[in-house]
Amino acid sequence: MNNRIRELRLRLDITQDELARRVGVRRETIVFLEKNKYNPSLRLAYDISRVFGMAIEEVFIFDENQSL
Repeated sequence: MNNRIRELRLRLDITQDELARRVGVRRETIVFLEKNKYNPSLRLAYDISRVFGMAIEEVFIFDENQSL
């Protein structure tokens, strides 16, 4: 699953640490998410989307052709 976390985070001018703190995870989790090396739980995807004021589908892009 691809995402726009880095793009949106930079637009809001917040660090990985700040985003991690806001959603209750470690910075490393945000690093892995931004590199598409980790698929978040539904709850985490929701929390991240709320930080950006967007729907989950606007932040996370599901590609049916991408292996899970």
